Amino acid sequence: MFTGIVEEIGQVRHIRKGGKSAQIDVQASLVVQDLKIGDSMAVNGVCLTVIDFDRQHFVADVMPETMLKTTLAGLNPGSLVNIERALRLSDRLGGHIMQGHVDGIGKVMEKNMLDISTIFRISAPLNLMKYIVPKGSVSIDGTSLTVVDVFEDSFTVSLIPHTSAQTILGNKKAGDLVNLETDILGRYIEKLLFSSEQKTRNPVSLEFLAENGFL
Repeated sequence: MFTGIVEEIGQVRHIRKGGKSAQIDVQASLVVQDLKIGDSMAVNGVCLTVIDFDRQHFVADVMPETMLKTTLAGLNPGSLVNIERALRLSDRLGGHIMQGHVDGIGKVMEKNMLDISTIFRISAPLNLMKYIVPKGSVSIDGTSLTVVDVFEDSFTVSLIPHTSAQTILGNKKAGDLVNLETDILGRYIEKLLFSSEQKTRNPVSLEFLAENGFL
C-alpha cells in the first residue's frame, strides 16, 4: 500500500526490454536507505518489487500486463520518475490509500497557471470517470491529488508549488500520458452496493453493514 506522497524523483539508468516485459534500473538515494530485496516500490504510481539495489539505485522487473496498461512502457534511459516506498503502519497517511495498481492511462489536455497553483485538465477512460468525484482523491503518476472539477470525459486537479517542484508533474505538458489510479474505497463500495449476480442495488441497512464488516 502507498499514500501518494512522492518521496523522491528518480532517474532511469537502464531499461532492458524483452518481448513483452522489461527490467528497470532506477537511480535513487533516499528510498534505498532502508531497502530490502522483495520490498515494494511505487514508480510513477506502479507497484514494483525490488530485486536488486545498492546505495545509488534499485532494479525491478516489469511484467507484460504492466507494460501493456501503464506508461512504464514509454520510459527510456534518462526518464524521470516519481518514487515512493510502501506505507508502514507507523507512518502518517498524508495522501490517500493507494495500491499501486494502475486503473488506466490518462492524457494531459490543458495546463494553466492560476496565481501560485498549476491547474491540469486530465482526460480519462470513461469507465474510470464514475469513480472520480469533486473533492475526491485520485492518483496521477503516483501523486495523491484532490479532484477540483469533473466533466464527462475529464477532470481537473490543482498542484501547489511544492507538488510541482517535488514530483515529475511539474514538468508535464499538454499531450503527455499519465498513470491513473482511482480511489479504492469507491470501488469497494460499488462492489458491495451492486451485486454482480443480481445486477441490482443491495439495500443499505445496519444488518448489511454488519455483514460486510463495516460495524
